[in-house]
Amino acid sequence: MNFEFPTETAALQARVSRFVGQHVAPADAAWQAEAKAGRVPLAVMEPIKQAARAEGLWNLFLPSLRDDQPGTRLTNLQYAPLAEIMGRFPWAAEVFNCNSPDSGNMEVLQLCASPEQRAEWLNPLLDGTIRSCFSMTEPGTASSDPTTLQTTITREGNGYRVRGRKWFSTGALHPNCKFAIVMGRSDIEEKLPPHQRYSMILVPYGTPGLQIIRSVPIMNHHSPEGHCEIDYDVLVPASNLLGEEGDGFTIAQARLGPGRIHHCMRTIGQCELALELMVARAKSRSAFGGKLSSFANIQDWIAESRIEIDQARLLILRAAWTMDKSGNKAARTDVSAIKIVAARLQTRVLDRAIQVFGAAGLTDDTPLAYLWTWGRALRFIDGPDEVHLRTVAKAEMRKTDAPSKHH
Repeated sequence: MNFEFPTETAALQARVSRFVGQHVAPADAAWQAEAKAGRVPLAVMEPIKQAARAEGLWNLFLPSLRDDQPGTRLTNLQYAPLAEIMGRFPWAAEVFNCNSPDSGNMEVLQLCASPEQRAEWLNPLLDGTIRSCFSMTEPGTASSDPTTLQTTITREGNGYRVRGRKWFSTGALHPNCKFAIVMGRSDIEEKLPPHQRYSMILVPYGTPGLQIIRSVPIMNHHSPEGHCEIDYDVLVPASNLLGEEGDGFTIAQARLGPGRIHHCMRTIGQCELALELMVARAKSRSAFGGKLSSFANIQDWIAESRIEIDQARLLILRAAWTMDKSGNKAARTDVSAIKIVAARLQTRVLDRAIQVFGAAGLTDDTPLAYLWTWGRALRFIDGPDEVHLRTVAKAEMRKTDAPSKHH
């Protein structure tokens, strides 16, 4: 069993790390200042994006890239350590055109878009010239059970009428956001099994009846790109349907698997940053006659954080390896497991780091408070812990369904 990355992956790690150090880190203060003022920092972002593309560090997350599409085709296992580096800055993934929700939407369009949909929506996303959002979650239904979604997608003349209220549509306020992918119920009469009643459809911005109600704060954090509540009462062409009617759940699973593991990969980078800051603070801060690093409880926090980060990284790499080797469906249990582990890891490690920093850890003087809130949000993003625990438990119980050879 080899725990070293191949030479090519190690070289990419070095390139991405060097690029982040040269371009992203020096611009972070300017990005943060714009974001805190409620502005999407396009002037900061765009030149760095162009530099990343010029260096061939582009669309690194998408294994299914074709030769005529821009980017570097990497496996999930190759991408994992690169996403970890990107995770150290909340905006770095977009620099490489690897940001959520566009990455997931690109995967969906790569999988099931028609040639016309590819030309109009996928190609500009791959070029990084537009952004998109994804509307699945609803304020009036339990997001942990998507079979309760109430938004409807029904035939009306030569098109489809989309009616419903969505929220947490991330990126909907970005000035370059040009369309939403909306999931809704197309089998209104419920003639089909529950998981065949839902479809996905493309809703272009500017369509009459698409109304952004508000940007929803997350743990009192206001994203300039928005986590938006959107009201849909729109009529779009029938050609905007993704796949066939009833394909919604199939498409959602194809989209959410890679997206979940990308979040977890970035979490590792954020936890590594928190641990570095915790150690530096403990070694430099004095209290009660000695450095904080001399206190046993703080040494325990440092050690526990190191161990837990390494454990989570190994589980992520196994999930990525399984996806590459056997497909996303085969990795479902591993992806659920790491989704639970990574979100809980982030809140634990960040909580320790904040405690070492004292009251300063609650302020914007460090990234710790924001990263803690994001870790807490991850326990809901792409499915709550309880749903993923249920997935792991069911998989474990299925192992005993067949008679054991030991009995």
